[in-house]
Amino acid sequence: MNTKNLVLMALLVGVGAALYLIIPGYGEGMKPDFMLTMMFIGILLFPTFKETFLLAITTGVLSGLFSTFPGGFVPNIIDKLVTGIVFFVIVLALRQLGQKVAVGAVLVGLGTILSGTTFLSMALLLVGLPGGAAFSFLFMAVVLPAVGLNAVTFIIIYPIITNLLKRSKFSTSISQA
Repeated sequence: MNTKNLVLMALLVGVGAALYLIIPGYGEGMKPDFMLTMMFIGILLFPTFKETFLLAITTGVLSGLFSTFPGGFVPNIIDKLVTGIVFFVIVLALRQLGQKVAVGAVLVGLGTILSGTTFLSMALLLVGLPGGAAFSFLFMAVVLPAVGLNAVTFIIIYPIITNLLKRSKFSTSISQA
Protein backbone atom coordinates (compact mmCIF):
# COMPACT_ATOMS: atom_id res chain seq x y z
CA MET A 1 0.00 0.00 0.00
CA ASN A 2 1.17 3.42 -0.95
CA THR A 3 1.32 6.14 1.76
CA LYS A 4 -0.44 8.64 -0.52
CA ASN A 5 -3.27 6.16 -1.03
CA LEU A 6 -3.57 5.60 2.72
CA VAL A 7 -3.76 9.35 3.32
CA LEU A 8 -6.46 9.77 0.67
CA MET A 9 -8.43 6.84 2.08
CA ALA A 10 -8.19 8.40 5.56
CA LEU A 11 -9.42 11.71 4.16
CA LEU A 12 -12.36 10.00 2.46
CA VAL A 13 -13.33 8.21 5.67
CA GLY A 14 -12.91 11.47 7.63
CA VAL A 15 -15.11 13.42 5.22
CA GLY A 16 -17.70 10.64 5.40
CA ALA A 17 -17.63 10.75 9.20
CA ALA A 18 -17.99 14.55 9.22
CA LEU A 19 -20.94 14.39 6.82
CA TYR A 20 -22.54 11.67 8.93
CA LEU A 21 -22.20 13.74 12.08
CA ILE A 22 -23.69 16.96 10.65
CA ILE A 23 -26.63 15.41 8.79
CA PRO A 24 -29.76 15.51 10.97
CA GLY A 25 -31.53 12.26 11.74
CA TYR A 26 -35.10 11.34 10.87
CA GLY A 27 -37.47 8.51 11.83
CA GLU A 28 -36.28 7.69 15.37
CA GLY A 29 -32.87 9.27 14.72
CA MET A 30 -31.91 7.18 11.67
CA LYS A 31 -29.46 8.79 9.26
CA PRO A 32 -28.18 8.11 5.77
CA ASP A 33 -24.61 6.81 5.98
CA PHE A 34 -22.34 9.05 3.93
CA MET A 35 -19.33 7.10 5.17
CA LEU A 36 -20.66 4.34 2.92
CA THR A 37 -20.46 6.64 -0.12
CA MET A 38 -16.88 7.55 0.74
CA MET A 39 -16.03 3.87 1.16
CA PHE A 40 -17.43 3.19 -2.32
CA ILE A 41 -15.38 6.07 -3.77
CA GLY A 42 -12.27 4.68 -2.07
CA ILE A 43 -12.90 1.22 -3.51
CA LEU A 44 -13.36 2.67 -7.00
CA LEU A 45 -10.14 4.67 -6.66
CA PHE A 46 -8.09 1.86 -5.10
CA PRO A 47 -9.50 -1.46 -6.35
CA THR A 48 -7.26 -3.86 -4.44
CA PHE A 49 -8.38 -6.31 -1.78
CA LYS A 50 -6.05 -4.93 0.92
CA GLU A 51 -7.30 -1.38 0.48
CA THR A 52 -10.92 -2.52 0.26
CA PHE A 53 -10.57 -4.53 3.46
CA LEU A 54 -8.94 -1.61 5.26
CA LEU A 55 -11.62 0.83 4.07
CA ALA A 56 -14.43 -1.55 5.01
CA ILE A 57 -13.14 -2.26 8.53
CA THR A 58 -12.35 1.41 9.23
CA THR A 59 -15.68 2.60 7.90
CA GLY A 60 -17.52 -0.12 9.82
CA VAL A 61 -15.88 0.73 13.13
CA LEU A 62 -16.47 4.47 12.74
CA SER A 63 -20.05 3.92 11.56
CA GLY A 64 -20.62 1.70 14.56
CA LEU A 65 -19.15 4.24 16.98
CA PHE A 66 -21.28 7.07 15.59
CA SER A 67 -24.42 4.98 15.03
CA THR A 68 -27.66 6.26 16.55
CA PHE A 69 -29.18 2.81 16.01
CA PRO A 70 -29.49 0.97 19.35
CA GLY A 71 -26.89 -1.82 19.39
CA GLY A 72 -25.64 -0.79 15.95
CA PHE A 73 -21.90 -1.24 16.50
CA VAL A 74 -21.47 -4.90 15.49
CA PRO A 75 -24.11 -4.80 12.70
CA ASN A 76 -22.26 -1.82 11.19
CA ILE A 77 -18.93 -3.65 11.12
CA ILE A 78 -20.46 -6.77 9.55
CA ASP A 79 -22.44 -4.66 7.09
CA LYS A 80 -19.47 -2.61 5.86
CA LEU A 81 -17.22 -5.65 5.56
CA VAL A 82 -19.76 -7.64 3.53
CA THR A 83 -20.77 -4.63 1.42
CA GLY A 84 -17.17 -3.57 0.78
CA ILE A 85 -16.06 -7.00 -0.39
CA VAL A 86 -19.13 -7.54 -2.60
CA PHE A 87 -18.76 -4.03 -4.05
CA PHE A 88 -15.06 -4.72 -4.74
CA VAL A 89 -15.88 -7.97 -6.57
CA ILE A 90 -18.52 -6.18 -8.67
CA VAL A 91 -16.09 -3.35 -9.50
CA LEU A 92 -13.51 -5.90 -10.68
CA ALA A 93 -16.14 -7.73 -12.72
CA LEU A 94 -17.31 -4.51 -14.40
CA ARG A 95 -13.85 -3.03 -14.91
CA GLN A 96 -14.31 -3.03 -18.69
CA LEU A 97 -17.09 -0.41 -18.36
CA GLY A 98 -14.48 2.09 -17.20
CA GLN A 99 -14.74 4.76 -14.54
CA LYS A 100 -17.98 6.40 -15.66
CA VAL A 101 -19.93 8.45 -13.14
CA ALA A 102 -23.28 6.95 -14.24
CA VAL A 103 -22.03 3.39 -13.75
CA GLY A 104 -20.56 4.37 -10.39
CA ALA A 105 -23.83 6.00 -9.28
CA VAL A 106 -25.78 2.83 -10.12
CA LEU A 107 -23.22 0.73 -8.26
CA VAL A 108 -23.41 3.07 -5.25
CA GLY A 109 -27.21 2.75 -5.27
CA LEU A 110 -27.03 -1.03 -5.42
CA GLY A 111 -24.29 -1.08 -2.81
CA THR A 112 -26.42 1.06 -0.51
CA ILE A 113 -29.33 -1.36 -0.88
CA LEU A 114 -26.98 -4.26 -0.07
CA SER A 115 -25.57 -2.35 2.90
CA GLY A 116 -28.99 -1.44 4.29
CA THR A 117 -30.29 -4.97 3.87
CA THR A 118 -27.20 -6.46 5.51
CA PHE A 119 -27.29 -3.95 8.38
CA LEU A 120 -30.99 -4.43 9.10
CA SER A 121 -30.66 -8.22 8.88
CA MET A 122 -27.71 -8.25 11.29
CA ALA A 123 -29.46 -5.83 13.63
CA LEU A 124 -32.59 -7.97 13.59
CA LEU A 125 -30.60 -11.13 14.33
CA LEU A 126 -28.24 -9.65 16.93
CA VAL A 127 -30.15 -6.95 18.82
CA GLY A 128 -33.65 -6.65 17.38
CA LEU A 129 -35.17 -3.62 15.71
CA PRO A 130 -35.91 -0.50 17.78
CA GLY A 131 -39.42 0.28 18.91
CA GLY A 132 -40.82 -2.93 17.42
CA ALA A 133 -40.33 -1.49 13.93
CA ALA A 134 -40.68 -3.88 11.03
CA PHE A 135 -37.78 -4.64 8.69
CA SER A 136 -39.79 -3.47 5.68
CA PHE A 137 -40.71 -0.19 7.38
CA LEU A 138 -37.07 0.62 8.17
CA PHE A 139 -36.02 -0.45 4.68
CA MET A 140 -38.57 1.89 3.07
CA ALA A 141 -38.08 4.77 5.53
CA VAL A 142 -34.29 4.72 5.89
CA VAL A 143 -32.57 2.59 3.24
CA LEU A 144 -34.42 3.77 0.13
CA PRO A 145 -33.95 7.50 0.86
CA ALA A 146 -30.27 6.74 1.61
CA VAL A 147 -29.95 5.14 -1.86
CA GLY A 148 -30.95 8.41 -3.50
CA LEU A 149 -28.85 10.58 -1.20
CA ASN A 150 -25.76 8.41 -1.61
CA ALA A 151 -26.11 8.32 -5.41
CA VAL A 152 -26.49 12.12 -5.60
CA THR A 153 -23.57 12.60 -3.21
CA PHE A 154 -21.46 10.27 -5.36
CA ILE A 155 -22.41 12.14 -8.56
CA ILE A 156 -21.27 15.41 -6.97
CA ILE A 157 -18.12 14.27 -5.15
CA TYR A 158 -16.61 11.60 -7.42
CA PRO A 159 -15.86 13.87 -10.42
CA ILE A 160 -14.30 16.46 -8.10
CA ILE A 161 -12.00 13.89 -6.53
CA THR A 162 -11.01 12.28 -9.84
CA ASN A 163 -10.25 15.68 -11.40
CA LEU A 164 -8.11 16.65 -8.41
CA LEU A 165 -6.26 13.34 -8.61
CA LYS A 166 -5.60 13.72 -12.34
CA ARG A 167 -4.21 17.22 -11.79
CA SER A 168 -1.96 16.12 -8.95
CA LYS A 169 -0.76 12.97 -10.77
CA PHE A 170 -1.81 10.90 -7.77
CA SER A 171 -1.02 7.20 -8.19
CA THR A 172 -4.43 5.56 -8.37
CA SER A 173 -6.28 3.46 -10.87
CA ILE A 174 -7.98 6.69 -12.04
CA SER A 175 -4.75 8.34 -13.12
CA GLN A 176 -3.73 5.15 -14.92
CA ALA A 177 -7.01 4.91 -16.86
